[in-house]
Amino acid sequence: MQFRDLQPSEIELRVGMMNEKGLTLLLYKNARVDMDILDETLGTENWMRDHKELKGNIYCGVSIWDEKKQQWVTKWDAGSESNTEKEKGEASDSFKRACFNIGIGRELYTAPFIWIPAERYKTELKNGKNVLKDKFHVSAIKIENKRIIGLQIENQNNQEVYLLKPPTSKS
Repeated sequence: MQFRDLQPSEIELRVGMMNEKGLTLLLYKNARVDMDILDETLGTENWMRDHKELKGNIYCGVSIWDEKKQQWVTKWDAGSESNTEKEKGEASDSFKRACFNIGIGRELYTAPFIWIPAERYKTELKNGKNVLKDKFHVSAIKIENKRIIGLQIENQNNQEVYLLKPPTSKS
């Protein structure tokens, strides 16, 4: 089963690390994107998910109906707790990881190191700490063979803050 590449609007960003010199951004997808792609590709009746607890960890299995084999094919993975809703976050994370296992969004594992210098974003002082004021989004992405080769990130004012240009082809 081949799943389509993620679209820019389906990719979210979170700060990995921030200091006085700049910050790093990490690319991720949420569980709703996985559900939408599964529905779009397979139809709502041809996939299912199951959650189990094993040794205190939540695992999710995503099953896809294989017409040729006439059976369900399942991929499993464990999740980790989130900072907000512990159980829900762990269940959602296990689902997203199981979806990576079947190929949805796997291109995110090829993301470049994304460094944004401090002069390209705004912060504000809150409770004695510098807090990021800007919001970022993926405005464009180029993927070939499930590898990210081009990426553009902009702030909320649609100003470019990061650009990875795809390589030019040689004749």
